[in-house]
Amino acid sequence: MKKLLVLTILLFSIQSQSQTYVKANALTTLLTIPNVGIETSIGKKTTFQFDVLASLWKSVKGNPMQFYVLIPEFRYHFHEKYNGFYVGGHIGATFFNFQKWNYLNTNLYEKGLGYVMGVTIGYQKKINDRFLLDCFLGGGNQQGFYKGYFIGTDTRYEGAEHYNKSGEWLPYRGGVMVSYRIN
Repeated sequence: MKKLLVLTILLFSIQSQSQTYVKANALTTLLTIPNVGIETSIGKKTTFQFDVLASLWKSVKGNPMQFYVLIPEFRYHFHEKYNGFYVGGHIGATFFNFQKWNYLNTNLYEKGLGYVMGVTIGYQKKINDRFLLDCFLGGGNQQGFYKGYFIGTDTRYEGAEHYNKSGEWLPYRGGVMVSYRIN
C-alpha cells in the first residue's frame, strides 16, 4: 500500500507540462490531525488531487482514536484551474481503530476499514505565483466494516461472525488547504 501511494504521488508530481501543488490543511493541522495532499492538472479545466488525513494518536484519554483516510479526487473547475469555484468527485479508503461518537461514555471501540464515496465543493484563491488557498467542504456515503472490542481487554463485545457493517451519509472532509506550486 505504501509503495502504491508513493508511486502515485511521484507519477503525478513529475509531469513537466502541468502545474502541481503540494498542500497542507491548516485547520486539521491545528487539531494535530495532519491532512496533506497533492493536486495536479490533467486537462483544461480539470485536476486530480490525492490527499491523506491521519490521526496518528494511539489514544486520547485511554480511548482509541487512530484513523487514516485516503482520497483520490477528480475536480472540475468552473472558470480557470486553481482560481475560483470547483466541484470534485471521489472514492476513498478508511482504516480505523476508533471509538464511535455514540460510544464515548462506554468501554467499547471498533477496529476495521471502509470506504467513502462523495463530492467536494470548494473555492481556490491565488495568493501569488506560488501560493494559493483552497477552502473546501465534502461528504457523502461512508461504509465501514469493523469488529467491536472492549477497551483494555481487547475481547470482542459483539457476536458478528466476521465483520459488523455500518453506513452513514455525512460530511467527512473540509478545511483550508495552504497550497504551494512545485512546478
